[in-house]
Amino acid sequence: MKQLIQLTERGLIPDFLIRLGIQRLLRERLSELSTENCENRLLLQNRFLHALGQSDIAELPEKANEQHYEVPSEFFLQVLGPHLKYSCGWWDDSINNLEQSEEAALKKTCENADLQDGQNVLELGCGWGSLSLWMAKHYPNSKITSVSNSTSQKAFIDQRAQKRGLENLEVITCDMNDFETKKRFERIVSVEMFEHMRNWPVLFNKVASWMKKDSKFLMHVFCHGKTPYFFEAVNDDDWMARYFFSGGIMPSDQLPYLIDSKLKVEQHWRWDGTHYQKTSLAWLAEMDGTRDTLFPVFYKNLWERCRNLVATMATFLPCRCRVIRIQPGSGMVGKSL
Repeated sequence: MKQLIQLTERGLIPDFLIRLGIQRLLRERLSELSTENCENRLLLQNRFLHALGQSDIAELPEKANEQHYEVPSEFFLQVLGPHLKYSCGWWDDSINNLEQSEEAALKKTCENADLQDGQNVLELGCGWGSLSLWMAKHYPNSKITSVSNSTSQKAFIDQRAQKRGLENLEVITCDMNDFETKKRFERIVSVEMFEHMRNWPVLFNKVASWMKKDSKFLMHVFCHGKTPYFFEAVNDDDWMARYFFSGGIMPSDQLPYLIDSKLKVEQHWRWDGTHYQKTSLAWLAEMDGTRDTLFPVFYKNLWERCRNLVATMATFLPCRCRVIRIQPGSGMVGKSL
């Protein structure tokens, strides 16, 4: 397996074989975790929940930051859509390109969060600012506060906001282990950050402390339909955990319902895995189309590593995205969807 990974990182394995290999590894991983015995399934679930509660909020924040943002910024500017949405887009029959997919996903996020102009909004894990800048533009009387673990992201977002004349956006650089605020917000949103977090119970309670009585929290994560698991680099097969997702988790579809916290689930939406598959294939096409421009700014195997990451994400059919709107209140422990 180690030799195959090395060949893949040298660009010597075609995409269809990479995907077949990824699908085989996924099947092997899930076969280790799945069980038809309800008692064993409950035991695995409880072990996972116990491990979450014993972890830091973010297990390896510096590693995650390094893995995703050591990549030259030019990569994101060339490969992502114009809004630089580094997360799942929305695709239906009316969507023809990546820009439309980004805009449709941003609109849906704001609708699902029940955003209203004039609210104080907190975004946790703002990436390159796609949602933050969108909210600041479309809700001009709102005050947007966004948190990123990357100083380069903050500088980039600040520059874009200044160019666009947006004065209602503040970006804070902080590790989620350390982030605290005395402010209270009508809305809190987070898109594909909680997969990088471990101690959901503690973080859920922190989120509750930043909310007003009638506030709402929208969390968007990718997930597996049945089984949560950790990304851990145990052997050579654990390529994703080693290079791109150290300290991360794959949530299960019902995981938010199992967290004992001061929050309760109000509403949920599911996006099937084809949305991420199409998003990743669009990124892959942009990446291949700009190879001659981008390749010189990468070092060693990083280009192929990034390309393999995107190819991996294009196998997301067994997975899905889950969008959950949450309110302050008693946690719904044990409730499934």
